[in-house]
Amino acid sequence: MQVLSVTPEIFPLIKTGGLADVTGALPVALNALGVRTRSLVPGYPVVMGALKKKKALHQYTALQGGKAALHAAEIGGLDMLVLDAPHLFDRPGGPYGDATGADWQDNWRRFAALGRVGADIAAGALKDYRPDIVHAHDWQSAMTLAYMRYGEAAKVPSVMTVHNLAFQGQFGASIFSGLGLPQQAMALDGIEYYGGVGFLKAGLQAAWAITTVSPTYAQEIRTPAFGMGLDGLINLRAADLHGIVNGIDVDIWNPDADAHLAAGYSAKALKARKANKRAIEERMTLDRDDGPIYCVVSRLTWQKGIDILASIIDPVIASGARLAILGSGDAGLEGALLAAAARHRGRVGVVIGYDEGLSHLLQGGADGILIPSRFEPCGLTQLYGLRYGCVPIVARTGGLADTVIDANEAAVSAGVATGFQFAPENAGDFHHAILRANALYGDPAAWASLQRQGMKADVSWDRSAQKYAALYRMLLSKRDA
Repeated sequence: MQVLSVTPEIFPLIKTGGLADVTGALPVALNALGVRTRSLVPGYPVVMGALKKKKALHQYTALQGGKAALHAAEIGGLDMLVLDAPHLFDRPGGPYGDATGADWQDNWRRFAALGRVGADIAAGALKDYRPDIVHAHDWQSAMTLAYMRYGEAAKVPSVMTVHNLAFQGQFGASIFSGLGLPQQAMALDGIEYYGGVGFLKAGLQAAWAITTVSPTYAQEIRTPAFGMGLDGLINLRAADLHGIVNGIDVDIWNPDADAHLAAGYSAKALKARKANKRAIEERMTLDRDDGPIYCVVSRLTWQKGIDILASIIDPVIASGARLAILGSGDAGLEGALLAAAARHRGRVGVVIGYDEGLSHLLQGGADGILIPSRFEPCGLTQLYGLRYGCVPIVARTGGLADTVIDANEAAVSAGVATGFQFAPENAGDFHHAILRANALYGDPAAWASLQRQGMKADVSWDRSAQKYAALYRMLLSKRDA
C-alpha cells in the first residue's frame, strides 16, 4: 500500500508543534506494517538546506505565480517529496509568518500550491508513483483534497486529519479566483465558509474519512463549545469521523538511554531519578529538599490554561510543592510566571523559551507534570510524562482524558492509576488534584507504583499505526466495492 502524506511540517526538519512529531513518526511505524508513506512538504529554507541529494521529478512553469520543482529525497529514513517554490517558501521567519509572528499575507497562495501539487501527484503526475491513499494534515494541506475532489483524482481515497480545530485557514472570498477551482466549488458543500473560503472546511467536506488525534476530542468537536464553527459539518460527517490517539517516538524518549539526563533509569530502578531531580534544582535555582517538584513544559497561552495555573501558584507553594516551568508565549502570562518566581525564590523556577534538553530533564527528574489545558486534541507532554515516570496531573479533556487514568481510590487499589485528572477551567479542582498528588507522594511505595504503572503504558506509535493502517484498508475496500 502506498500513502502520500501531505504536511506543512515534519520532524526533524521543520517543527512548530506536535503536528511535526506525528508526521515524522507515523510513516516509520506504518512502514513496519508494510504501508509505504511518501511525505510531501514545502521547500522552506531549512528543508532545502537538508537536501544532500535531490532528484527533480516534475517541473512547474507557473505555480501560484512562479516556477517550481518537485524533488525526491530521503532524509533521516523518511521518503520525501519536496516542493521547491522559492517565490512561496524561500523567505526568513517561520513556516507561516515573519520574524514578528505576523502571518504571511499570501499564506492562501502558498498552501493552495501545496494542495495543487498533492492532487497532481494523486492524479498520476509522476511517472513511477501513484498513491493508493492521500492523507492530508491540518488546514495547510487540506486543499489537496479539494483539488482532488474537483479534478482527476476524485476516486482516490483520502483522509483529513485535524490536529487542532482552532486553526482553520480562513480567507476572504476574493482569493477564490486565484485557486483555479471550478465555480461550483464556491458553494456551501464545497470550500465556501461563512462567505469566504475555508481551507480546513474544504478538506473536511472532501475527505473520504476524517480523523482527529483522540477519541474524546473527536466527540468534543461535534459540540458548539469545541467545534469552532465547524460542528455542524462535523456532525454531518460523524459516520466518517475517527479518533486515534497519537504515539511518541520511544527511541528519542527513552529514560534508560537519554543523553539529556544526569542519570538514566528504568521502571525497575526509579531511585536513579533522584540525580535528575537534583540537576533540576541546580538548573532552575530551586531549594534542595525532599518535597515534590511539579514541572510545566508548554506554550504559555490561554488554551494551555496557564492563567489558571498562575492563579493557584501561591497556595500550591504553600502546600510544600515546588514548580519548574519551561515555555514561552503570551507576554502577560510570561510576566505573571516571572513575578511568581520573584515572590517565591527557590520554590518557583521559570525559563522563558524552549530548550529540548531541559524538557527531557524536567520529565526525567520532576515528580509530576501539570497540564491544565482548556482543550487538548491529544497532547504529547502527558505521554512523555507516562514514559518517564513523571506523573501527569491533567485537565479532563481531549486526549488527556483518554491517556491518563485518575488515581481515585478504586484505581489506586486496583493498581491501574497513572495520574490525576481534574475538571477543565476549574482552578479549585486543579489545586485539589495537586493536593491529592501531594498526599500520594507522601506514601513512597504508592507513588512508585503510580510511576511504574504509567511507564508500562504503551505510548509508542505501534498501536496508533495499526489503527491508521486498518482505516486505509477500509477505504480501499470502499473504493473497490
